Amino acid sequence: MTASARARELLTVMALAADSKQGEDLVALDVSGPLPLTDIFFLATGRNERNVQAIATEIEDKMIEAGAKPLRREGRAEGRWILLDFGDVVAHVFHEEDRLYYSLERLWKDCPAIALDLPAPRTAS
Repeated sequence: MTASARARELLTVMALAADSKQGEDLVALDVSGPLPLTDIFFLATGRNERNVQAIATEIEDKMIEAGAKPLRREGRAEGRWILLDFGDVVAHVFHEEDRLYYSLERLWKDCPAIALDLPAPRTAS
């Protein structure tokens, strides 16, 4: 199996939202093969708890605007690892230390990565 077209559309919304709040190390994994309940895991890193919370809030707001209903949220109060479940796509927003510790990319290494099409970073002129 591969991720659905709708899941890929929602992934773009998530990635742009995370990028707009300076989310780092953005990664998307197609987990539709081993996981029948979701298609994509999206991972993003924030520099500190406040940044993690800002990224998660922006993702949630933009996903709701796109018509996706949040099914579950966890970890918002701590700001270390916030999970946002939208059914077809699940966002994991990590503090950099927790991202290294839990290493989801290693756990799901058999799942193909999905290329993210984000705008090029702006440079000062």
